[in-house]
Amino acid sequence: MSNFLWKSLLAGPAVLGAAFVVSGSALAAESTNVDALEQINDYNSGASVELAQVTSVQELSDVRPSDWAFTALQRLVEEYGCIEGFPNRTYRGNQAMTRYEFAAGLNACLDVMLQLIGSGQTDSSELATIRRLQEEFQSELATLRGRVDSLEADVAELEANQFSTTTKLRGQVTAHVNVPFDEAQNGERTTFEYRARLNFDTSFTGEDRLRLRLQSGNNNGAPVGFPGGFADSNGGFSGNANDIGFDDVYYAFPLGDRIDVIVAGNSIETDDFVTSTIVPFDGPSVGDGGLPYLYGFGAEGGAGLGVSVALTDNIVVDAGYSVDSDAIGNPSGQGIFSGGPQSYIGQLSYLSDGLIDAGLVYIHGTEEVGGLATNTYGGLVNLDFGRFMVGGAIAFHELESRSDDTYSWQAGVALPDFWLEGSTLGVYGGQAPTYDGDEPFFVEGFYEVPISEYLTITPAVLYAEENDINSVGLEDSLYGVIRATFEF
Repeated sequence: MSNFLWKSLLAGPAVLGAAFVVSGSALAAESTNVDALEQINDYNSGASVELAQVTSVQELSDVRPSDWAFTALQRLVEEYGCIEGFPNRTYRGNQAMTRYEFAAGLNACLDVMLQLIGSGQTDSSELATIRRLQEEFQSELATLRGRVDSLEADVAELEANQFSTTTKLRGQVTAHVNVPFDEAQNGERTTFEYRARLNFDTSFTGEDRLRLRLQSGNNNGAPVGFPGGFADSNGGFSGNANDIGFDDVYYAFPLGDRIDVIVAGNSIETDDFVTSTIVPFDGPSVGDGGLPYLYGFGAEGGAGLGVSVALTDNIVVDAGYSVDSDAIGNPSGQGIFSGGPQSYIGQLSYLSDGLIDAGLVYIHGTEEVGGLATNTYGGLVNLDFGRFMVGGAIAFHELESRSDDTYSWQAGVALPDFWLEGSTLGVYGGQAPTYDGDEPFFVEGFYEVPISEYLTITPAVLYAEENDINSVGLEDSLYGVIRATFEF
């Protein structure tokens, strides 16, 4: 009997291991995208698992007769009493198994085998089946053991070399090659420009974010005639190209389920306070006209405070105030409704998962200490038809205490996943606001193409009619640009 018992104990793990190998292969596909650090936390938690014995598969509330393993579970539960559920009577068949749960299940099956052996209910044919299963799944069990050992080694290496338990480092380098198509005018030339960023994102609760950003770059003023220049450009710090400085210092955190707050120490702009800028060109476009020009006209900022309130799942109210650091401590620069350089913004947005997104925005801002304030009233809309989107914005800008006013608008079409998955083909045009009555027309066509997970290439053509926005007095301008964006 002792030899009989010993062979049965050897076969027990093989039978149970075979079942876990089959189920493990199905679970692997579901857990492929689980974050590695979350897995490390799960393995290191060391929390005890309390399971509850069940006598019928019907007691497991999440197991149904249509499940592919229902018959196997029914037999193990009702014939062998070898399966245990969680205290709330669930089995969680699609959940990854911890080592504690494996040990509990194995122990339950071994107990059943000991009872069968002790009562003499196991005949020679059943033992032969067990031996055959042990031999048949021997290679799979060895492979599983090797994978577990490899996983433990990987976890140990990640724990030893991770940058921080709370902080993630992200980087981005954006480079532009800009070529004027026409004869070069004042300040125009073929240029190469770049912007480099290192973001240190820290979370203390899993829902908040403290960001510190180091940034550098050069900006040769290209494209000189296009309103706003490049969307991803930087002139360095203190007016010097290639200087390195803190471009972003802010802390964002939730208050309950529907309120988000952001406190910024520098470099925050009006559109940073809003949940969405609505139009589909903000991001993919090469020129800054892709972001509605209404957000930045006549408004400055730096340090600030903002709040976002989700009234419903689709309606959001955003508000924010920012002031340039040069105005802090300057008596002429103080005051929410006067002084400067500063701005405040309020936006009401309707954001759906369907056809229409829309927003109404008001911005009050000044560009210099003691300067006149600009009031901006604008509206934004985007219609998503699935294969293409049509969006745009329009705004009216008035200069306080004077009769000067101007307006701006923008409209265009974007085609997501055009030809290649993850790509965006778009074209938009509009007019930029100025108080001298110029209001030049501009247009851009671009095609953003993801080459890999880390590299995106965006060729674009930019046109702007005669204007004096950059105080250089240009005639109509046409540029060809290739932008490369590296991210890690």
